Amino acid sequence: MIDEESCAAPMSSPRGEMRENATSEQDLSHASASSTCHQMMEEFIPRPPTEDEIKVLPHVMTNIPITAWLLVFIGSASAFARYGVSTTFQNYVQNPPGNSQLPGALGLGQAKATTITSIFSAFVFLTPLPLGILSDGWLGRYRTMILSLGLLLLGYTVLVVTAIPASFRHGASLGGLIASMLLIGLGQGGLSAVMFVFIGDQIPDDGMIVQKTPQGRSIIQDRSISIQFVFNIYFWATNLASLSIIGTTMMERVSFWSAYLMPTCILAISIVPLLLWSSRLTKPRLQKNALPETLRVVYIACRNRFRLSSAVQAHHCDSIFEDELRSGLNACQVMIAFVIFWLCYNQLFSNIVAQAGQMELVGVSNDTIVFLNVAAVVVLSPLIQSLQALLRRYRVSFGPIRRITIGFVLTAMAMAYAAGLQKLIYSRGPCYSRPLNCTGAYQNGHLRPNKVNVWLQAPIHVLLGAGEILAYVSMTEYAYALSPQNMKAVIQALNQLTVAIGSALCTALGPASQDPWLVTLYSCLAGVMGLSTVIFWLVFKRYDDRE
Repeated sequence: MIDEESCAAPMSSPRGEMRENATSEQDLSHASASSTCHQMMEEFIPRPPTEDEIKVLPHVMTNIPITAWLLVFIGSASAFARYGVSTTFQNYVQNPPGNSQLPGALGLGQAKATTITSIFSAFVFLTPLPLGILSDGWLGRYRTMILSLGLLLLGYTVLVVTAIPASFRHGASLGGLIASMLLIGLGQGGLSAVMFVFIGDQIPDDGMIVQKTPQGRSIIQDRSISIQFVFNIYFWATNLASLSIIGTTMMERVSFWSAYLMPTCILAISIVPLLLWSSRLTKPRLQKNALPETLRVVYIACRNRFRLSSAVQAHHCDSIFEDELRSGLNACQVMIAFVIFWLCYNQLFSNIVAQAGQMELVGVSNDTIVFLNVAAVVVLSPLIQSLQALLRRYRVSFGPIRRITIGFVLTAMAMAYAAGLQKLIYSRGPCYSRPLNCTGAYQNGHLRPNKVNVWLQAPIHVLLGAGEILAYVSMTEYAYALSPQNMKAVIQALNQLTVAIGSALCTALGPASQDPWLVTLYSCLAGVMGLSTVIFWLVFKRYDDRE
């Protein structure tokens, strides 16, 4: 290999040795040496890039193995099943059977149904952490994924079997629902912990490599760009898969067991190619469980005024462990800001749905318009991916911290827009600041909302969709890049834990989520999100510069 410094040597000399009367022969000699060195480096392609080449040459994706796309397909199939099944739980538990317009099965009422579905949602967000620990410490990513898919398939099968009429007659449906929720929650927790990580593992870690295009241009193949691309595609595919809600909500009007059978079959079919191509998957060797040692070092650091270097020295850790620990803790620090992000984002499925119910629906239901968020993600994700490729082409820095910051800004804008829209709703009749709750709300036996078109909500869904693409996907990419190899699943699970904390805060705001305080609620959320965005950028912008 050609040493960059030795190549640079003939090209320059110390200033003390330079003379104003340097001869043209010396200049030609230097130019010849430089040309020779460049030609010699060109012969050693592919090769690692020099520091100057990293700054100057365009960075492009490496080849993405088909095994990565196989895992994207499997993750999308699991999302297809998850969204299709979980969306119908509220009706399945709340409503009694026999009403085709309002399908139901168990008839436990709204309070019990909401309690059961809320506990299930919290369970799904909390299980990634223990499953991530199990993956990094004992099972490995592949076995954890197989175990999780098996639990999911078993859970969905139990749900189908206990939803058939014979199971109802024998009183097995409620017990079957609880058992299936337990199995599905465990299975989904395992997939949430390992899917992004295992997909990233499929892309070979060869470092940056200088290559030549067929046109003779020099480029740098960069693994980080490949990971960014495939993570974005995975996120896009899972959102596309969420359209299974349309099919299952239509089929539940016929029977719940048929609505559950379709996603169960899709998941079962997706597992087949995984088993057939198992030998082609990249399965990192299980390393020493670093979690106990990490927790001990962090504990010592907390007792020493959060000085990590003192804790590392006291615990006699090597420099490699210290560097990996610092890197992983940096990723965890970035995650903290996502608690506020998820608090705002979860308004989409609670208060924003209720807000739509206060408006003129114009042929759609108040919960159907949430599909605008899915549509925004499906449309905007490729556009944002193309924008990032364009910025790379012109060597404009757009690292993960910048992308997360812009995602936070868009989320704050969405909350500010929701506050303005709620103010508009309160300014219109018939009920003004008490929508659907006044004497003028009823006309000819029908409930009249305030005179504001529901499609004015569209910007909220678009802004939150774009914010999720930029913030959430960038966070998964950043967590994967910075986390140690033997703690990647745990750190991704901690990323999921921020969703659970954000959801808990959203629940805590329940008493304030009512008229006429909603303008204040949305305004406070916009303000808190905006303030946390500013703090986030000031604290973490150096991480992009470091990268």
